Amino acid sequence: STWPIPCLRPSKGKSRQQWMEQCQGLPSTAPGEDAQGRGMTQTLGLASLESAVPPHPTPPHPITPSFHSPRYSSPLDERGIYPERISQGSSGSYFVKDPQGKIIGVFKPKNEEPYGHLNPKWTKWLQKLCCPCCFGRDCLVLNQGYLSEAGASLVDQKLELNIVPRTKVVYLASETFNYSAIDRVKSRGKRLALEKVPKVGQRFNRIGLPPKVGSFQLFVEGYKDADYWLRRFEAEPLPENTNRQLLLQFERLVVLDYIIRNTDRGNDNWLIKYDCPLDSAGVRDSDWVVVKEPIIKLAAIDNGLAFPLKHPDSWRAYPFYWAWLPQAKIPFSQEIKDLILPKISDPNFVKDLEEDLYELFKKDPGFDRGQFHKQIAVMRGQILNLTQALKDGKSPLHLVQMPPVIVETARSHQRTASESYTQSFQSRKPFFTWW
Repeated sequence: STWPIPCLRPSKGKSRQQWMEQCQGLPSTAPGEDAQGRGMTQTLGLASLESAVPPHPTPPHPITPSFHSPRYSSPLDERGIYPERISQGSSGSYFVKDPQGKIIGVFKPKNEEPYGHLNPKWTKWLQKLCCPCCFGRDCLVLNQGYLSEAGASLVDQKLELNIVPRTKVVYLASETFNYSAIDRVKSRGKRLALEKVPKVGQRFNRIGLPPKVGSFQLFVEGYKDADYWLRRFEAEPLPENTNRQLLLQFERLVVLDYIIRNTDRGNDNWLIKYDCPLDSAGVRDSDWVVVKEPIIKLAAIDNGLAFPLKHPDSWRAYPFYWAWLPQAKIPFSQEIKDLILPKISDPNFVKDLEEDLYELFKKDPGFDRGQFHKQIAVMRGQILNLTQALKDGKSPLHLVQMPPVIVETARSHQRTASESYTQSFQSRKPFFTWW
């Protein structure tokens, strides 16, 4: 029931036969995109991810070395391998599998987000029904979580943090997704028409369920919730070198969350992978054993509630829960300063980042330029605070205690070679500062 893959949407002026021939060939970029496929959004079946996420010119990602997967010639739904809905969370999200049944990614459709009209989870529906005044987060643009996920990955790549599994915007279709009754009836009707009256059925642009736009994030193996490992590290302290690795990775998480102003970062939605040292028990004295130093890595997932258009100032503050960890009390290291400061101190780099985010966010059908400028104004303020904190040798805890800043583009009636900005501080605070 999914489209042949890899393929694009049939463009105007092409016959169905020409389109099918294109789908059977090599993947091509969407109209208006360059050969590298930057910002490429394609309509895919579930069997192909290679054309959805093109090669990136940056060095290999330490969490997800490649965004490639083998190319398959038939949709996975026809093989009986369906995406599996994830029971946790307040929205519709799915594990996507390869032909061997191995989980390769997580797909989060736009219309099944917490406030989407096809969200299969009843908790948000009940909240909207019983507590409409507390429904949603007024600091966020609703139903833009899939762009926030992809935007966090973009920021991660630009800053070379390498803690966010590669995430892109894709189109996928599957029987296990939550569709309206009308879509399912139309799909069955078209399929029946194709079987009974082929000449009529061949005139349809699409046979099967409509594809859903959403974020696709590569699945990372060997990671567990940070809360699990943090509790264990309290009872079993890490070696000094490994603890240093953890601190450096933690600082990257802080930088990412602070710049995108993540409003949903608890210790249950970032992950830690810890390769424990080799146990020497049972090893004979005569054996030669190569002892590798333990390696620890972080993965920042669940970035769908970031990029607010204003700092939280209503009921909740949506704090960074990592600010209560002991690592947050340690001043930023020289390593993170050397990695981040040259970038965020460069106006051209920040401008390029804004333009890349614009190219990503404008793909949304409900894109509003005014709201986007507000989101960028918040991000500029976060970058300004982070720059100052790194220069002053502050800690992550001191960073989150700095007053929220908004940096907007100044309006001028005169044309100038460079843009000017106005800086303002937010004085209004949310009712609950700890929640």
